[in-house]
Amino acid sequence: MEPDVWELYRQMLRSRLLETAVARLWQAGDISGEMHLGTGEEAAVAGVVCQLTDGDALALDHRGTPPLVMRGLNLVALLREMLGLPGGLGGGQGGHMHLFSQEHLAASSGIVGAAGPMAVGFALANRQLRPGKIAVAFFGEGAMNQGMLLESLNLAVVWQLPVVFVCKDNGWAIATESALVRGGTLADRAKGFGLAPIAVDGWDVTAVWFVAQDVIARARLGEGPAFLHVHCAHLEGHFLGDPLLQMWRRPAQAMLPAAGPLARALLQGDGAPLRERLTNLKWVLSLVRKSQKDHQNPCTDPLTCTRALLLADEPRLQRLEEAVCREIELAVDTAVASQAGSE
Repeated sequence: MEPDVWELYRQMLRSRLLETAVARLWQAGDISGEMHLGTGEEAAVAGVVCQLTDGDALALDHRGTPPLVMRGLNLVALLREMLGLPGGLGGGQGGHMHLFSQEHLAASSGIVGAAGPMAVGFALANRQLRPGKIAVAFFGEGAMNQGMLLESLNLAVVWQLPVVFVCKDNGWAIATESALVRGGTLADRAKGFGLAPIAVDGWDVTAVWFVAQDVIARARLGEGPAFLHVHCAHLEGHFLGDPLLQMWRRPAQAMLPAAGPLARALLQGDGAPLRERLTNLKWVLSLVRKSQKDHQNPCTDPLTCTRALLLADEPRLQRLEEAVCREIELAVDTAVASQAGSE
């Protein structure tokens, strides 16, 4: 079966435009707390979620918006939850990191690694109650340092559960390169539990789709779990206002406040030797440069890559994009209007 690239792009665009609107609401102060967006993960998510059926379950991390949008959740209820309104998915009590839908068997958590145990529970329930249905866990590569996720991989293999583990690897653990805080490789860790890891380009939605099609089919047949290692990018960094991104996007605003403390730390009389301080300063600047390189590369935007596949029919593409824009604008206007009515 071939993927419907038009539908994949439509779902990816819906997610991107909704999260762009969420970013505006957050920047305006209408949404409180940190905001973790899934911009850059759309292809990694769409290639999997767009193949799920009723009864399949989703266990999500703190970037749950893209999979929930693509799964068909009510966008107004999703936005109201982020805005802290009573009409939200959880009555406005969970915020963007704790999103739930009993109807869709979907749940997200702000606890790193929690998607693993949730997915194992979903998968066990599905095997007992809904044979042929599966569970999918989405998590970042940093979660692979958490014991509960590793225990989940082990249990899924021992019990041969119908669960697909999707590791979204952007190479960063907040502001630290993931490789610096990880022993060995993620592939070797998966192999240690008897899983055959499958690496896939998370910017190529069709590549993700084909790989996911195979492992989902095998899971439905009772052939056990799978581990997808999907490389992708977080286009807005770990969270909105990510300091590494701000230092090269808005150097005057981000660097000037830090210049004084950095200079004092470098020149103070006590503490580490000057050479060590210079080395640390160079390391910080190198992180900024690497972050810039990772996030300015147009090849790391899955929407740009997918849209290029559809340019042969520009009139159809324009109609699709206009329809999605209208859908998202209506959802945002409705949610914001309800916010005004609640004040």
